[in-house]
Amino acid sequence: MNHALSDASAEAVPDFPMPRDAGCPFAPPPQLRQLHAEQLRADQPLTKVRIWDGSTPWLITRFEDQRALLSDQRCSVDLRQPGFPYMNPAFRESGRRGTQPSFLNMDDPEHARIRRMLSGAFTIKRVEALRPAVQRMTDEFIDTMLDGPAPADLVQALALPLPSLVICELLGVPYEDHEFFQHQSEVGLRHDVSPEVSGAARRALLEYVSSQIDEKRARPADDLLSELAARVRDGDLTHQEASTMGLLLLGAGHETSANMIALSTVALLEHPDQLAIIRETDDPKVLARAADELLRYLTIIHIGNRRLALEDIEIGGRTIRAGEGMILPSITANWQDDIFSDPDRLDIHRDARRHQAFGYGIHQCLGQPLARLELQVVYGTLFRRIPTLRLATGLENLPFKEDGLVYGVYELPVTW
Repeated sequence: MNHALSDASAEAVPDFPMPRDAGCPFAPPPQLRQLHAEQLRADQPLTKVRIWDGSTPWLITRFEDQRALLSDQRCSVDLRQPGFPYMNPAFRESGRRGTQPSFLNMDDPEHARIRRMLSGAFTIKRVEALRPAVQRMTDEFIDTMLDGPAPADLVQALALPLPSLVICELLGVPYEDHEFFQHQSEVGLRHDVSPEVSGAARRALLEYVSSQIDEKRARPADDLLSELAARVRDGDLTHQEASTMGLLLLGAGHETSANMIALSTVALLEHPDQLAIIRETDDPKVLARAADELLRYLTIIHIGNRRLALEDIEIGGRTIRAGEGMILPSITANWQDDIFSDPDRLDIHRDARRHQAFGYGIHQCLGQPLARLELQVVYGTLFRRIPTLRLATGLENLPFKEDGLVYGVYELPVTW
């Protein structure tokens, strides 16, 4: 029998996102895990949650349900759709203004048109060609850290500059501008800033990328922004579309990898048996498995994929009505024990390739080959070169990023 659940039940609707347990910073929030367990046990795939603006979208936590919905083109990512479950006030203001969305917030066919223009830059073959350069950069940043004082902040010494330099090289952006775009990106991803501040950061970045594309039109080079500039010249893209694409690549290309490098370093230092496996291997397959397992275990995009139903959608005998919002937190799918046995355990030898840390379906992260490469190089280099690396403070003193769209640490003091 099909049941329509268009209104919140009389019971209290939990707030989302939920706080983590300070003593278990890598695990999903306890209340979220409880809701997930209830959805699994009662075979009830839908739960209402209340987000920051008082609206009550559906929470869908189960692995297979998430895969079905993330593959369903009746589920929209367009922020301009009425009823979209915005992540914060800045996203709502962007949707209300009808601002040109990035292709992450486009539905097909526009999404497919834009994505095809970028996909060639992130093929496994093209990304693998970058491995020697990423290895050289990693060694140079570690050399600089070792030549300096200890303790050092691993975020500023390696986790943030490495992916920033890599994406600069790929896009053709001057690395000397890294402090500017790192700061603006970080501000734009915080929950605790006003829409005005977040919007100003986005506009500053957009103007910067726009000027870079103008430069590439005048003086093209062998880089991705030059390719976008050529598409503007040929009429395949508007200047606004190219600038928005460049903005997304610049921000996502360094911010997510930086947080993953830092947070996974913390996780490995807290799991010395698993760290030993990485430190003592030169097998690229082990490092590849380690990257996927850490991506599963940590799931740094921690506030959930957001969607809006364009039509009525039945799932598990329930109906999500057209115009209702959905939140699909990958972290619950990645810790579902009938998919990943003993999910609380970090297990470098686990085959975790089915994880959803990069999303799923047509909007799956385009840059995942590059992210995997960076993680593999860092894991295979950092702990081998600094076998005595350790935290310079207690885990409880680390400033975890509870207030951002991407989970990580603001600082990571280490010594050796």
